[in-house]
Amino acid sequence: ISPVPPYSREQPIFTTRAHVFQIDPSTKKNWVPASKQAVTVSYFYDSTRNSYRIISVDGAKVIINSTITPNMTFTKTSQKFGQWADSRANTVFGLGFPSEQQLTKFAEKFQEVKEAAKLARDRSQEKIETSSNHSQESGRETPSSTRASSVNGTDDEKASHGGSAEAHLKSENDKLKIALAQSSSNVKKWETELQSLRESNARLSTALQESAASIEHWKKQFSACKEENDQLRGKIEELEEQCNEINKEKERNAQLSRRLQELETELQDKELELEELRKQGEIIPELMSECESVSEQLQAAEKKNKDLEEKVRTLRTEVEENKHRQTNLKTELKNFLDVLDGKIDELHDFRQGLSKLGVDN
Repeated sequence: ISPVPPYSREQPIFTTRAHVFQIDPSTKKNWVPASKQAVTVSYFYDSTRNSYRIISVDGAKVIINSTITPNMTFTKTSQKFGQWADSRANTVFGLGFPSEQQLTKFAEKFQEVKEAAKLARDRSQEKIETSSNHSQESGRETPSSTRASSVNGTDDEKASHGGSAEAHLKSENDKLKIALAQSSSNVKKWETELQSLRESNARLSTALQESAASIEHWKKQFSACKEENDQLRGKIEELEEQCNEINKEKERNAQLSRRLQELETELQDKELELEELRKQGEIIPELMSECESVSEQLQAAEKKNKDLEEKVRTLRTEVEENKHRQTNLKTELKNFLDVLDGKIDELHDFRQGLSKLGVDN
């Protein structure tokens, strides 16, 4: 049978597209891709041979050339995958379809073609049996006719009729032998095909059992991976929460750092104020010395007052003015000391708060 069908004899009756696989001949377990992409898969009918074939060609390479027999079975192994065993090709073909509907259509067409092949085989067997029966009947009828002719005819007629009858009987016997030999060869071929199908079915059953076991194993692996994935997700969520807490803590630390800088700036300002107050405090001894000198002058003036009565009023006026000035100076000095004490206390409290804030951080 030619791999590429001659379209004058074979015509496609159904066409679809699918990914083609073949069973690994060494392991009989794994699928080996026969095509890199989806290819055209077609049913062909040969009217002269009254046979059906599934043919698929990938470029110049024939990847499927399977003649359908009544003993073949197309099995759906998943929603989009199906397979069948071909004993003549000694392999198992698998097809992966884009959708479940295409797989269903292909399976239905396979069943129709299988029934048609079965009807064709039954008709061919009936023809063989009919031809063999006719041959046997003609073989049985020929001697009686020769006997009848030999009884009723002359000796020449007997000889002529006897020779023709023997030749006819010999030819019919030869035809019968050929038919029987062909039937025997067909029976042997069918027996071989049946045995191959049984072996293929056994291999397929073993492969299906191993596939089921591997599926269970992969299901367990999948469930274990799913549980591990859930645990990892939980850990990721915990880490995200910890990262959020860390970010919040960083924000609080940044705020405290800014507050500390502000307090340091305020402390520097307070130290400048304190330095100015200290500079102002250095003037107080000079004022005190001036007051003492004024007191001494006042005492000298009082002494001189006894001698200089004329200058008493003037000196008294000056003394009163000096006393008044001294009183004002004392009052201002007292107020200044009070303010300085308040600033010192406030600065002391501020230093204590700043040191406490540094310890907390």
